[in-house]
Amino acid sequence: MEPAETPTFQPRLRVLNREQALVIHNAALEILEKTGFRMEHPGVVEMLTDAGCKVTNGDWLRLPAYLVEAALASAPKQIVLYDQRGNKAMPLVDGTPFYGTGSDATFTLDLETSQRRRVVLEDVANFARLVDGLENIAFAMSMGNPENVPVGDIYIHVFAEMVKNTNKPIVFIADSGRDIARIHGIACKVAGGEEELRKKPFLLNYSEAISPLRFPQNVMEKLIFCAEKGIPICLPSGSNAGGGAPVMLAGAMALGIAENLVGLVIHQLAGKGSPFLFGPNVSVLDMKSTVISYGCPEWSLTQAALADMRDEIYGLPIWAYAGASDAKVMDAQAGAEAMFSIISSMLSRCDVIHDVGFLEYGSTSSLEMVVMVNELVAMSRFFTEGIPVNEETLALEAIERVAHGGPGSIFLTDDHTFEHFMQAQFLPVLLDRNRYDSWKEAGAADLYQRCNSEAKRILAEHQVEPKTKEIVEEIDRILRGG
Repeated sequence: MEPAETPTFQPRLRVLNREQALVIHNAALEILEKTGFRMEHPGVVEMLTDAGCKVTNGDWLRLPAYLVEAALASAPKQIVLYDQRGNKAMPLVDGTPFYGTGSDATFTLDLETSQRRRVVLEDVANFARLVDGLENIAFAMSMGNPENVPVGDIYIHVFAEMVKNTNKPIVFIADSGRDIARIHGIACKVAGGEEELRKKPFLLNYSEAISPLRFPQNVMEKLIFCAEKGIPICLPSGSNAGGGAPVMLAGAMALGIAENLVGLVIHQLAGKGSPFLFGPNVSVLDMKSTVISYGCPEWSLTQAALADMRDEIYGLPIWAYAGASDAKVMDAQAGAEAMFSIISSMLSRCDVIHDVGFLEYGSTSSLEMVVMVNELVAMSRFFTEGIPVNEETLALEAIERVAHGGPGSIFLTDDHTFEHFMQAQFLPVLLDRNRYDSWKEAGAADLYQRCNSEAKRILAEHQVEPKTKEIVEEIDRILRGG
């Protein structure tokens, strides 16, 4: 009797049951209905009051639950991001994880000297080109705010630099309605027009409310712009436990979700059916250092819980983080914290996972860290894909051949091994498995040194398919303010 083909079971991390998810959701609704929120955009105040919100004290509003229900009903449950050539790149469906870098770091670790220094525009280009050449990094963010461009135009310059140095999807930051319009102009040129960009978006906006429960005018300008133009957006907040939110994780999640739902309601009122990602950032304010931790287990725990809430209640693709550390250099702490967040985000089936390559709680970027995470994502993906059980994987014929093959018959020389070992095993590129003498003879390089060499190799050898002369000239014109 031949062994039956069975569906592959993929391991999954769950933190909340349905009852707990509903309790947190109802707490978020209670915050919106009783406590309310501060809205600093007059036009949005009018939009919300026309829809049924109540003004309680100047610019404070209360939002009824039925507006949340309507927004959840109209927001798309599946979102697709394309690359800059118009090819489907990131289908955000069924909890498929996509990893990418982060933004707004002040410092970077120099690839040549390993010293911490301020970010310059060339670093943004290098990170984008590195991402373009890494198989397991799906999208690019700027990884820094360069000191050598005008402060008011930082986000336009870094977006242009990313467009010139990668063709993968881009998650971008903007300051207000002014610069997001110029960024949108660049994106339209790359996509071949506004309608083409709307059909096949290659960009996603990351914006933030301010915890607790404050929505500045510039944040709302970006939210409305994205809703009207059909640009996918996520709107987390700073609901970090002990800082912008209650110290207990359930309360911090409830507050962050409430803020997220305010953004969703406004977004759907401004552009019904436009794509919106769910998922507040809920880390912790470290009580000793007063930094927002990027390596803590709490952030991984809350985003796994938020993935449960996506599955039980919201149904929207989820925004998450992984591959970052509070360590100041790429050391054992950096590897441990990065891997913990990578495997937990993948096991909880998060969708868009950013901040790969950050050190020093998001203040410092590292090319080597991005390279290391690329390999750790591959390792995690091998684990989370589970174990296929079928005729080929059970290998009963191979077992019989080797068992009856007589002395010297081993699986290493069997055809089944040759045909399947590339898929059956995780084969690392940078993680070292050599015998000691071979490692020593090859230079005894540690993982940081190997990642440094690999980053240099990719930047020297990887060729990014260039944009046309016309597109580059148009980008430069927009940068000049034309």
